[in-house]
Amino acid sequence: MNAKFKKSRGSCHSNVNVTVEGLGKIVLVGSPNVGKSVVFGNLTGKYVTVSNYPGTTVEVTRGKGRLGSKEFEVIDTPGMYSLLPITEEERVTRSMLLEESPDVVVQVADAKSIERLLHLTLQLIEAELPVILDLNLMDEAERLGLSIDLNLLEQELGIPVVATVATENRGMDVLKEGIIKYNKEGGQGFKYDAVIEAAIDNLQKTLKTEYNISKRVIALLLLQDDPEIKALVKEKMGNGYADVGRIIEETKKRYSQPLNYVITLARQKVVSSIVERVAISTISKGMDFRERLSRLMMHPLWGIPMLLLAIYGLYEFVGVFGAQVSVDFLENKVFGEYINPFATNLVSSIIPWKVIQELFVHQYGIITLGIRYAIAIILPIVTTFFIAFSIIEDTGYLPRLAMLIDRLFKKIGLNGRAVIPIVLGFGCDTMATMVTRTLETKRERIIATLLLSLAIPCSAQMGVILALLAGNVKGLWIFVSVMAIIFLFVGFLVAKIMPGEKPIFYMEMPPLRWPKFSNVFTKTYTRVEWYFKEILPLFILASILIWAGRITGLFDLVINILSYPVGWIGLPTEAATAFLYGFFRRDFGAAGLYDLKDAGILSGIPLIVSIVTLALFMPCIAQFSITIKERGLKMALGMAAFIFPFAFFVGFLVNKILIGMGVVL
Repeated sequence: MNAKFKKSRGSCHSNVNVTVEGLGKIVLVGSPNVGKSVVFGNLTGKYVTVSNYPGTTVEVTRGKGRLGSKEFEVIDTPGMYSLLPITEEERVTRSMLLEESPDVVVQVADAKSIERLLHLTLQLIEAELPVILDLNLMDEAERLGLSIDLNLLEQELGIPVVATVATENRGMDVLKEGIIKYNKEGGQGFKYDAVIEAAIDNLQKTLKTEYNISKRVIALLLLQDDPEIKALVKEKMGNGYADVGRIIEETKKRYSQPLNYVITLARQKVVSSIVERVAISTISKGMDFRERLSRLMMHPLWGIPMLLLAIYGLYEFVGVFGAQVSVDFLENKVFGEYINPFATNLVSSIIPWKVIQELFVHQYGIITLGIRYAIAIILPIVTTFFIAFSIIEDTGYLPRLAMLIDRLFKKIGLNGRAVIPIVLGFGCDTMATMVTRTLETKRERIIATLLLSLAIPCSAQMGVILALLAGNVKGLWIFVSVMAIIFLFVGFLVAKIMPGEKPIFYMEMPPLRWPKFSNVFTKTYTRVEWYFKEILPLFILASILIWAGRITGLFDLVINILSYPVGWIGLPTEAATAFLYGFFRRDFGAAGLYDLKDAGILSGIPLIVSIVTLALFMPCIAQFSITIKERGLKMALGMAAFIFPFAFFVGFLVNKILIGMGVVL
């Protein structure tokens, strides 16, 4: 039968001050892109606390929700496909299952990919965990003609099964009721061949100590050579581990293939048998429009013009509407005609000392520079970018973009998964640097961090750059081409120099959907709120530091030093000030160039050279701080030592090449 949905009866809310002592514990597990975060939001009301799992840089989200009369702690875990982990995210999720002792484990699965995701379900059942299977995205399964008999699937697995469309809150009342009334009885187990079962039985008898998951699963993971489980068992058993090792080695000798392959194949046969009985597919051999469009987005040829079309739309919305129309109105009309004159007159009438006045108003004051830049120049650009990025996220295009560029990214030591932090970098490099922790290897995280620091302008800086190049199509293409070449060249070079395994890539494809207004609004609102809380204070702090630097003469000294490399690449000495301010905030520097262009000091080839050099220039203080936190002080200083001279070297080359070619801009 098809899934039936009832109107929600339960209620849930969240509290920012999360207190978890004495609460029941719900742990959400499942592969990426199946809607765990949406289910989490429905159970808690909103995101509450996000923190690194101890000893890692992988984030775990915790919240508190009330279901009926009971209060629960809800934990949203990183994506996992199997209890035998490959990525750090999977290791963290398994560690939580081992250590957290959940009252209920909700496996959120993509209903239309049931055959692939039931592997994890069987493993959770074998682990004797209190599992509820949530077949999410049921609307997509039904649209494709896939019907699932939920009652029969419950009988086959021996655990509760519910169907949901979490984005529409459909079926969530059934899930909540299932959590409240959950009574663990244990799922239906299944048998492997006689040799594997004998090995499991012998290992279970040998494992004298207790674990938070079943000894059967511990035995299976030992047979599959799981290094973390081996270390755990060795620690608990000491010298007694020799008997475990002997059983494993004797079992391996009975097969020509690795035990992991043998066990996985046996599990696949069970999954296929279950799916054959519970699922009926009326999917025609032909593809519908959305499936064709999805494949075109990932096609190595047709995907490129679709990407260029998306970039053009982004440029028109962010670069034209955000960076030109909105900025012009706010800066020239609102601040230029009203706020700045009013603030200057008010401060001048209250404070008689010029040096104190300059802290708040005039050329570099908190109001006339810091707040003006933050609200009039940067905010409209950031907001329009966040809207566009939220739409791209909600449609499901990002994973398809990851598949499209996976082959190219492998040339620079990354895989398609790195498209997430790289694209996020165009919003905020600081936030994107934190997201690099989702990459699988240390090598990938270092490469991605370096490329974000060097060749990915944040939305605030990029918006100002687009405003600087408004109407200058030739200049825009020169800038884009240089940045793309540098991105690929440096990535390729670092990938060749740094040792390490080649990256692998696997990503679950969410359905293509029309963006939902509520989702786009919530994501945009949350990010703009983050901007005001985290970034606006930095603009004010930067204004204070600039004021302090100017009255002490320190900035004049640094600007004087910077004037030498600035002059070496063919720029006027006034540009040195913009480069210095760019270290405090990248967009501060770009906005400084904007002022120089308005004053007629910067144009033509020097304008392009200054934009390229500043875009490659040192990361801002916030990003530099996060790089220290994520990669360590030594690595952060090493990256800065490379980026600073390299940016000016590229600026020098661009200047010479454009002059040599006689380019007119």
